[in-house]
Amino acid sequence: MQENDFFEGDVMSAAMGTARPAARQDRLELLAGLLVLVFLAGMLVLAMLGHHQSNDGGYQVHASFSQIDGLNVGSDVRLAGITVGHVTSEVVDPKTFQAKVTFTLSPDVKLPTDSAAIVTSDSLLGGKYIALSPGGADATVKAGGALTETQGSISLEQLLSKFIFSVTDTLQKAQKTQGAQTQKPAGSLSDEP
Repeated sequence: MQENDFFEGDVMSAAMGTARPAARQDRLELLAGLLVLVFLAGMLVLAMLGHHQSNDGGYQVHASFSQIDGLNVGSDVRLAGITVGHVTSEVVDPKTFQAKVTFTLSPDVKLPTDSAAIVTSDSLLGGKYIALSPGGADATVKAGGALTETQGSISLEQLLSKFIFSVTDTLQKAQKTQGAQTQKPAGSLSDEP
């Protein structure tokens, strides 16, 4: 029996010896996981703060649009595809019922007064941004000035609706003209000599 006791003691000490390092390893893994989560949460907060930063160090310009669907505070303002500013505020003008958008422009960008601001999208499903199209005037937009040439966002649903109705209308007209040609009387004029 003593041999059996000796064997059980070795098993117990071996089990206890590996249990302590396994618990220590579990704690280290848990601590590492928590540190990674804290790091990721910090990066997320920094990304959100950086994305909605309202002061680019540039000057503010205003523009009024009929529709700004999908345009948000923090959206890009681009000139020739390059980001030159960001949208800082959006409000509805109570007199005209248009969306008044304020955005910043980089100090080195001097837009002519007849420039246009167009709300457009990155891609079919992407976010919206303001595309600037420079005009040809000699005078430039000053800080706090406004762009009067604007085009609001175009809704994908509206475009599809117009396309479907125009195709349907064209098909109905084609069917009517085709039906009228097949019902011509025998003595009517034709293209044959």
